[in-house]
Amino acid sequence: MSPDELQRVAHEFLEAMQACVRSVDYERARPLFAEDVVAFGTFAAVVTGRDRLEREQWRNIWPTIRDFTFVMDTLHCLGDSNALCVVVAWDSRGRRADGSTFPRPGRATLLLEPRNGHWVATHSHFSQAPVRPTPGPHP
Repeated sequence: MSPDELQRVAHEFLEAMQACVRSVDYERARPLFAEDVVAFGTFAAVVTGRDRLEREQWRNIWPTIRDFTFVMDTLHCLGDSNALCVVVAWDSRGRRADGSTFPRPGRATLLLEPRNGHWVATHSHFSQAPVRPTPGPHP
């Protein structure tokens, strides 16, 4: 596959996932991930299996965030027609108990593989962007 084709595959996957997160649509997201996916998340540690990923990550985060967006101009693709590593930044808004929101940026790495004619994630790692300490005197 050409680099442009790999970018297209990644872009289509990310757009589909972004729509699922925004609409909190677990059922539509499930086919995007392999049954035997291995994942890390912003809530779940290491999970194996799509059911656990949904239960331990998605259901704990998706309902609590707004405006989830992959930052497509940060997209990097590495791979070929057998496996595609996708590296991309994302943004979202977290929600506090009082209803106010706060910026919640992050980054993701996904490993996509073709299975039964569709590209699915066999690995995903979502993490929040590092918080840099405010410059100032140190004790």
